Amino acid sequence: MPYQHILVPTDGSDLSGKAVEQAVDLARHLGAHLSFLHVQSNFPISLVGVGELVDTSTVESLVQAARVQADQILEAALATAAAAGVPARRINLVSPQPYQAIVDEAAAKACDLIVMASHGRRGITGLLLGSETQRVLTHSPIPVLVVR
Repeated sequence: MPYQHILVPTDGSDLSGKAVEQAVDLARHLGAHLSFLHVQSNFPISLVGVGELVDTSTVESLVQAARVQADQILEAALATAAAAGVPARRINLVSPQPYQAIVDEAAAKACDLIVMASHGRRGITGLLLGSETQRVLTHSPIPVLVVR
């Protein structure tokens, strides 16, 4: 069964860029369309324990900067797809749990494949930092192609 709608979560990293390129190439060969997804956390930085020290306008500036960065990341992915003649759209979400947002968005948009990068953290670093890719692999009911 060829894939028709591929969800591509991207964070703008170089490795995520490789996943975008792989997804575009795959979609071009399959005649599929793409949805590029960027999931922002609720806050662009952790403010736990310093909330009383941070001016409200500073938080608003950080949130706006995160939106601008998300727009740039998604526009770059769309440009890659357009250059290859692959139809694509962009989705920007805010969620405290990126992996859940990815799984939920794949279901909501009836995607039949997720293509995403893995930073390949192993050992104690992987355990401590966790892996959104690993969580998507664990929770997704649809296939996930991991690019490294």
